[in-house]
Amino acid sequence: MNRAELVENVAKATGQAKSEVTRTLSAFIHTVTGALAKGDKVTLVGFGTFERRMRKARTGRNPRTLAPLKIAAARVPAFRAGKELKDIVNGRSKQPTLVLAKAKPAAKPAKKAAAKPAKKAAAKPVKKAVKKGAKKR
Repeated sequence: MNRAELVENVAKATGQAKSEVTRTLSAFIHTVTGALAKGDKVTLVGFGTFERRMRKARTGRNPRTLAPLKIAAARVPAFRAGKELKDIVNGRSKQPTLVLAKAKPAAKPAKKAAAKPAKKAAAKPVKKAVKKGAKKR
């Protein structure tokens, strides 16, 4: 599932507009990314934990020449699945049905009829263009 499909499924499940779901998803990703950059953990109970881990420096190999090369230490994002997510993925439990309270649609402001000037009904006679040098019949 890609981002567009995720937005579409969430919009369908919640009854929200796709544009609103897109903004919400972007805000979620932005918030989690910012927290990880600062070194914080983001825990969603039952779903999992996003965290930042340190990867040690190591020696790798250039696949073309097989020459050894040093790979520097790095901070990497990591996700650890929660028990509930693991159980659902492994088939030990079923995913609960999604129950959302349906919000009342916001009242749209009444549209004002714009006063447009009435068009004149008088039709002007259409004149045919006559080319120079054309013979008259």
